Amino acid sequence: MSNTSTQYDNVITKCRNLYTNKMKDYGSAWRILRLPSLTDQIFIKAQRIRGLQENDVQKVDEGQVSEFIGIINYSVMALIQLDLGVVEQPDLDLDEATKAYDKKVAITKSLMEDKNHDYGEAWRDMRVSSLTDLILQKLLRVKQIEDNQGKTLVSEGIDANYQDMINYAVFALIHLEG
Repeated sequence: MSNTSTQYDNVITKCRNLYTNKMKDYGSAWRILRLPSLTDQIFIKAQRIRGLQENDVQKVDEGQVSEFIGIINYSVMALIQLDLGVVEQPDLDLDEATKAYDKKVAITKSLMEDKNHDYGEAWRDMRVSSLTDLILQKLLRVKQIEDNQGKTLVSEGIDANYQDMINYAVFALIHLEG
């Protein structure tokens, strides 16, 4: 389990570095995005990954790794948006945005550790394609919850689905880098 924690942190460090570099380039322009827009961005990335896994020919020179990183970062942004709400103009500086990122990742990693304990690291025996499918399933669930204006009868909330997508994407990156 300590190996998982270290591997998780290594993946998140790469994702966070990209996030902070994009914040330096673009500021917090993403703060204007409504949750369905972020969900759709994640969906595009997950669909692209599935296409890369199924197609023999690739016309854009970017692989699964960059798309999984995108899923993680957009999911963190969605979690931040859930807390802070959507704004009309970018309103977070680099320090505030990074603190928000770190807070959401820490909560999500803690969830992963609890589930990993209960499930016995079952993800280690899963294929990257299965993790991709689970991310797509979570996305379809989020879209349905969004269409229901956030109301659920017995299901976990939208935030739990974003957290699961982050954790599945981290697991996929651990597999791809291993």
